[in-house]
Amino acid sequence: MTRKRSDFRVDRRKFLAGVAMAGTATAVATSQQTASGAADVKAPSGSSGPMPSAALPSAKVTAAETQAPPALPRVGGAAGSDFMVDVIKSLNVEYIFSNPASSFRGLHESLLNYGGNRQPEFITCMHEESSVAMAHGYFKVTGRPIVALVHGTVGLQHAAMAIYNAWCDRVPVIVMGGNDLDASKRPPGVPTIHTAQDINALVRDFTKWDDTPVSLEHFAQSVVRAYKIAMTPPHAPVMIALDAELQEETIEDRAKLSIPKLTRTMPPQADLAGIREAARLLVDAQMPVIVVDRLARTPNAMLLLIELAELLQAPVIDQGGRMNFPNTHYLNQTGRRQALIAQCDVLLGMELTDYWGTVNAFVDNGDDGGPGLRERMVRSETKLVSISSVDLLTKSNYQDFERYQAIDLAMAADAEESLPSLIEAVRAALPADRRDSIAKRGAALKTAWNATRERDRSAAAVGWDLSPITTARMCAEIWGAIRNEDWTMVSSDLFQSFWPTRLWTFDRPYRHIGNSGGHGVGYNASAAVGAALANKGLGRFTINIQGDGDLMYAPGVLWTAAHHRIPLLNVVHNNRGYHQELMHVQRMANRRDRVLVDGPIGLTIQNPNIDYAGLAKSLGLWSSGPITDPNALGPALKKAVEVVKAGEPALIDVVSQPR
Repeated sequence: MTRKRSDFRVDRRKFLAGVAMAGTATAVATSQQTASGAADVKAPSGSSGPMPSAALPSAKVTAAETQAPPALPRVGGAAGSDFMVDVIKSLNVEYIFSNPASSFRGLHESLLNYGGNRQPEFITCMHEESSVAMAHGYFKVTGRPIVALVHGTVGLQHAAMAIYNAWCDRVPVIVMGGNDLDASKRPPGVPTIHTAQDINALVRDFTKWDDTPVSLEHFAQSVVRAYKIAMTPPHAPVMIALDAELQEETIEDRAKLSIPKLTRTMPPQADLAGIREAARLLVDAQMPVIVVDRLARTPNAMLLLIELAELLQAPVIDQGGRMNFPNTHYLNQTGRRQALIAQCDVLLGMELTDYWGTVNAFVDNGDDGGPGLRERMVRSETKLVSISSVDLLTKSNYQDFERYQAIDLAMAADAEESLPSLIEAVRAALPADRRDSIAKRGAALKTAWNATRERDRSAAAVGWDLSPITTARMCAEIWGAIRNEDWTMVSSDLFQSFWPTRLWTFDRPYRHIGNSGGHGVGYNASAAVGAALANKGLGRFTINIQGDGDLMYAPGVLWTAAHHRIPLLNVVHNNRGYHQELMHVQRMANRRDRVLVDGPIGLTIQNPNIDYAGLAKSLGLWSSGPITDPNALGPALKKAVEVVKAGEPALIDVVSQPR
């Protein structure tokens, strides 16, 4: 297989002469237009209408830009990137998210012409961080990984934050980065600046596996292996360096190339002896508590967790990394997390991101002026049990594994895969004489659940008519607009004081998709568009409560939603500031007995205020706002829902309270 570049050289004198003639032709065309009222210029193929008069080109320029270029020497045989498309198609990848770039031009062309832009379809993104974040959100709806194409060193640096989010969130994204390995064949100038000997090194600390294929057969094996590794729990992103020479070389004998069959690895289950000991501890406990974070890999996890909780009549605290447990179930006691953890005698944590933070308190404004108050929330005799795959994928540099917590019984395994065995062991260990006491525990928890729901409803009414609009009123109005739809919330509700999960009905596995993992700002808007694209194929309504600061990291993703007609309702929580950071600085000022003045500087998004509705409109979305009157919010939401149900994205800008 050989790579042949066609050098197209332009004679400088002929080029300058052509420019001069073009200028003359433009002047003639302009005078003719003035005389006749309008020039008769045919729009280029693919355009939606006549060209604006201010951009009228000369006839020569029009011909040069719209007609086929002169024929270049044709190299026989199929392109290497055509085979790459075959490999990607073999994995049933539905979309490729990418901002276009020269380092993967060969693959890009093959995707469009050889692959027909179908399975996968190329989704045009405005930023590499958006490309990866969209893939992140897409997986969390479908459970299927997507390819994100990035450009060399600079594109991968843009994408790095989104890859880190996916790593922390245990989400498989297949990232391919264009590169030129052979220094003797690299184009000079910018392409070489964007090249590295090992581009994968940029993200190796927060990817599960990477490779740099040096042949097409190597590429086929690497991509299939990458898919397999990424999809083996614990999930995580993988990285493939995509050499330009492999893309552009000619395949001399396609029959000699093969695509390996994808085989899946079964998720690791917990040790059976450990499962039996965990069951014994849970059955003997007076107040067992179950805490879950990223437990649910599939919709079946919710059913299994309900079965386990009901067997034990044990309260469940859902930390929200996934949609683990319905908030309509009386055993969902998330709102009472601190009191229950303090009372429990056995705590079962499954796929917890931060076990230490679950059983310990850290207060960032201790009275002593020190770095924070630390205290153990659980009793010293409480038995701590863990089933988690976190221990199977831990690296040393980035500290996403959190602080070390001593566990009495720790099982390194996939928690969802281990649930059937645990349920069976609990059922076998449960003595008949414990059933009455367990039932009484459940009755008490039901009473507490009802009281918590009533308390939340009453609290939501406080400040109902205030402006800026309270987050409770905003979330209640959203619920009124979408409650009859088959909806998914694709944003975290942390910054809205958890009002959606306190007021809405989260009763199905797809009702929400959790948070970003790494909490990197700039994730939410892009992940929401990726998730909405997945929901488009499933016929579900997608709601995104969008932070204002997060949106400004990559607002171009709104154009992607409009361009590809991805139905999504964005409600901007416009508190005109970085409120979490404001609280951090305020705590420091309090500790030092100082007063924040002038703004406070560096923490607000004001002067000027951003018109998010105007921004969205300029990018092709239906929009409304900024809304300051709480009574105007309901009608605006009703109209926005109609727009989204018609297949288009919409955005409502709500000027709201900080949290």
